[in-house]
Amino acid sequence: MKNSRSVRDELIARAMRRALRLALKGEGETSPNPLVGAVLLKGGRIVGEGYHSKIGCAHAEVEALIDARRRGINPRGATMVVNLEPCCHYGCTPPCTDALIAAKIAAVYVAHQDPNPKVNGQGFRILRKAGIKVNVGLMGTEAWKLNQVYCKWIHTQRPFVVLKGAASLDGKIALASGQSQWISGPAARLFANQLRRKYDAVLVGVNTVIADDPQLTCRIQSRRPYRQPLRIVMDSNLRIPTTAKVVSGALPGETLIATTQPADSEKALLLTRPGVVVETFPATAEGRVDLVSMTAALGSRGISSILVEGGGQILGACLNSGIADKLSLVLAPKIIGGQNSISLFGCQLAATIEQARPLFGMTVKNLAGDWLVEGYFREEICSPV
Repeated sequence: MKNSRSVRDELIARAMRRALRLALKGEGETSPNPLVGAVLLKGGRIVGEGYHSKIGCAHAEVEALIDARRRGINPRGATMVVNLEPCCHYGCTPPCTDALIAAKIAAVYVAHQDPNPKVNGQGFRILRKAGIKVNVGLMGTEAWKLNQVYCKWIHTQRPFVVLKGAASLDGKIALASGQSQWISGPAARLFANQLRRKYDAVLVGVNTVIADDPQLTCRIQSRRPYRQPLRIVMDSNLRIPTTAKVVSGALPGETLIATTQPADSEKALLLTRPGVVVETFPATAEGRVDLVSMTAALGSRGISSILVEGGGQILGACLNSGIADKLSLVLAPKIIGGQNSISLFGCQLAATIEQARPLFGMTVKNLAGDWLVEGYFREEICSPV
């Protein structure tokens, strides 16, 4: 027979798993804030739960307290289980530590410390000083992975960059003619839309716009509209057609055309319209937009994540520049072949086998016949630091 302590530990572990699932409900809506879910326990059962649903809205802990009171439960003496350290500063909302202290919560179980310098352990100290027991570390790795984007942005003020592609088994993303629709199947294309919902921005090169004229929007059916990602088109010489969908002004969300000096000022004026901005960034020695400078500028504006959808030249440039953090690659069970067909990475990445870029923490998942391969470009990204 299990003793009372083991029963309590199992209940808290289940509550933390629930908090992590609740946190995911805010995906795509809270940036640059973290994903947070909270569960309130009292009398051996869940009496309240909540999550941070959108930037500017109440935080998860406050939502859980509201939920408990809505159920007619006084949260006094309850245990709060939350995946991230409660905030202790004023932002869009008051400190969660104040709400927990005012509710006379007895104990708080937290998976992961908030790296934000405004918090970073101070929330724990405030709660402990108020007599609340604080336990830290339960499912810490899972909680850190959930907020990888947030943690990188807080530490570096640079966005987390994911390279996304769909390729044949021999690494081709298009025929020599440029035809690429569709290498992958419907499930993989749905996955791509889901990724767009998760990240702040989606980036492509101008060649992709010229060849495919994509919308670069999230088109998942939902009872409420999702926040659309910022569309970024890398276009050093402003070759983008004025008729392209991404500059039509008719799509939801905004488009940023990233170019260099000297840009065609007349073309820039012609492209600029509501929802479309042409912006000049520093250039590399080859005359292309400097990806490091551009992503740093975007990170300083609160863009915490970028999904790079190609094509091959842009994917290769992102990897060569060192800005890429993660690969999300769909492999279709097809072989295209041909010396002139277009490869996933369209530039030289290694002069020797020893210089080939490894993937760390790699996972493989079946997507209705296609295979999703994911991994990280640096080993330190795979676990909390």
